[in-house]
Amino acid sequence: MAETPGEKPKLHVDSDWKEEARREKERLAQETEGTGPLPEASFAEIINMILMQALVGLGGMQTSDGRALPPDLEVARHYIDLLALLGEKTKGNLTPDEDRLLGAALYEVRMRFVQATTASPGGAVGTAGRPPTA
Repeated sequence: MAETPGEKPKLHVDSDWKEEARREKERLAQETEGTGPLPEASFAEIINMILMQALVGLGGMQTSDGRALPPDLEVARHYIDLLALLGEKTKGNLTPDEDRLLGAALYEVRMRFVQATTASPGGAVGTAGRPPTA
């Protein structure tokens, strides 16, 4: 379309774009429907979030494209220490199930930390060389 001098450009609206946008919106809605609602907030969810970060620090996890994440034992130790701190600060205020869950999580991640440090050259843990706190 050629414009005449002094004339505002005319928009050519393709009516199909609205239909295409509607179909895309429906497709995205269907894709996100499968994720469902978030779980209810709980003490177990807090433990799992911290535990996952510790496990990422221990290595062996993969990115979404399949690349292995290298271990970072300082990060792992930090999150193990956070779990231990959570246990100290909530002592006497947990249900028996919550207490068992936290104890089991701490035991498991500490054992993996020991395995990771004894498998690494010299068993050193970063520059500090100390295991996670009790």
